[in-house]
Amino acid sequence: MKVLHVFDHSLPLQSGYTFRSLALLREQRRRGWHTVHVTSGKQGPTESDADFIDSLVFHRTSPPALRAVPVLGQWAQVRALETRVRALIDQHRPDLVHAHSPALNGLAALRAARACGVPVVYEIRAFWEDAAVDHGTAREDGWRYRLGRALENHVVSKVDAVFPICDGLRDDLIARGHPAQKFTVIPNAVDSKQFVFQPPRDTALAASLGLSGEPVLGFIGSFYAYEGLVDLIHALPAVLRHLPRLRVLLVGGGPTMPEVQALVAQLGLAANVLLPGRVPHAEVDRYASLIDVFCFPRRRLRLTELVTPLKPLEAMAMGRPVLASDVGGHRELIRDRVTGRLFPAGDPDALAAAIVDLFDHPEDWAALGVAGRRYVEHHRRWSASVAAYVPAYAALLGEHFDSSLKVRSGMRHA
Repeated sequence: MKVLHVFDHSLPLQSGYTFRSLALLREQRRRGWHTVHVTSGKQGPTESDADFIDSLVFHRTSPPALRAVPVLGQWAQVRALETRVRALIDQHRPDLVHAHSPALNGLAALRAARACGVPVVYEIRAFWEDAAVDHGTAREDGWRYRLGRALENHVVSKVDAVFPICDGLRDDLIARGHPAQKFTVIPNAVDSKQFVFQPPRDTALAASLGLSGEPVLGFIGSFYAYEGLVDLIHALPAVLRHLPRLRVLLVGGGPTMPEVQALVAQLGLAANVLLPGRVPHAEVDRYASLIDVFCFPRRRLRLTELVTPLKPLEAMAMGRPVLASDVGGHRELIRDRVTGRLFPAGDPDALAAAIVDLFDHPEDWAALGVAGRRYVEHHRRWSASVAAYVPAYAALLGEHFDSSLKVRSGMRHA
């Protein structure tokens, strides 16, 4: 079976989006499915029309000239991607087109696939309009928000099947009036074999960062406002009065990095907070090994209430204790005091108390770590997530689809 995947962006850009995409492709290929991949113009300018990354070819779409113009830019992006997808359908003859968020990608894939008579499915990682609110490019009562919501509804209503990544997104769409039978949740997951359970500290890196022997609270990811890193910094003065040796390692970068840096300086926390910035993907495990407790202080927004993140699952796979805000996306993943700890979102005082309590009771870490690892091994495996595609794929391919999920010879595009 051949599947054409339509992505917003991919590696070498680093994000939860790209790592989920790569994991899904690896697992589909392990099943013997042939995959073809294209990214939208949001990947940015590239030196060629295709890149070879991690044994996969990613076809690229040139950014349109009008991309910075509101509405016209988005429409130009859709048309450019539609043209690219149609060319790849003609070249590779896929059995179905699998588009991934945002809705602009879904619309481009829908237009191209329908013109070529190919089934099309749509995978929703988040709602564009909710992310735009956090980024400051839309308001919940604004025209851009309403337009984004209308576009999402249009794509969902027209594609052949929809794959939200979590219950929150599915339930929201059903509440809008879309039929429940159209949705199959494909949850975020991890390949636990890629994560060493309770890895030893990288002593060389620890020494270079001045972290030899100090307790470390940490975060690895993108610095967006919804991640709540500013709330974490506000909580630290109270924490440090009780735990003066604590170090906080915040690895990554993004729009709120300047705000975080300024607040660290303003509160006099430079000796306790380390901000190494973005690090190469190959180095992430080294930094993760230094963290005793991972902290995910997401703020309460529609985005965080509805969407489950990937990073807490990776920390749980390492057997590290996870401290997270009690937004809906975290509550889908974490059982308080069983597989991690939850605290009230947006409350720096509650966060400070939770940090102090966890570091005052390191004897609890092992049990939390073991329970977290067991949870991802039993309930959050990529093999299980990809297996959930099977019924929808099979229903669309009908008689051309056999029980081993391999397309018989003589099918529609052979």
